[in-house]
Amino acid sequence: MMLRHELQFVAATTVLLFACAAKAADPPTINPFGRKPAVREDAIPGYVAMSDGRILVGRIYLTRDKRLEIHDRQLQRQREIPLRAVKRLECEIVREWIEKQWRFKEPGNPEKVYSGRTYPAREYLHRITLHDDRTITGPLSAIVYVEPTSPATADKDKERPAAKPERLLLHKRAKGAWGKKLESLVYVKRMELGEDALAEGRKKAAARRSQSN
Repeated sequence: MMLRHELQFVAATTVLLFACAAKAADPPTINPFGRKPAVREDAIPGYVAMSDGRILVGRIYLTRDKRLEIHDRQLQRQREIPLRAVKRLECEIVREWIEKQWRFKEPGNPEKVYSGRTYPAREYLHRITLHDDRTITGPLSAIVYVEPTSPATADKDKERPAAKPERLLLHKRAKGAWGKKLESLVYVKRMELGEDALAEGRKKAAARRSQSN
């Protein structure tokens, strides 16, 4: 009788230990209604210089789980570069022109005539510089977000977004609106990443504000 009770006790203890271990291994419960992080966890500090002279400073990130997709001209293949591996991104104009709109003179007639309308067009090339100073050059298309943050504190955990993130497009080729000039095609001219770049961007933005005042 004593042996049977001892076996029952051992079995019950074993079940209890397994239950505790399983509970300890469970991931922490996430509250879907809880507060979102103030800054995206994958955002990188830095600044973006636009072709119209604007300096956008803050935390920079891509669409969730996306990478920079660039066609490496040297290797002649498509490459995917995580934003955290990038130190600098630069854009240069390959060519630009004013495109005329042509239309068929009449239905069934292959002859085309100029409609009198034009639009600006441009082709770009991007150069990515990695942290080890290797460079990758080629056509690139991506969506980049810049979330301005308040410079009041240097503590990243206390940093708070100062405004809604700005959505920027990196183009292989851009087309403007009818009747517009080439200057209307505003593009990302340069992007610098890192804490030093963030400080540099804030200085550039402040200098630009003082010049405009």
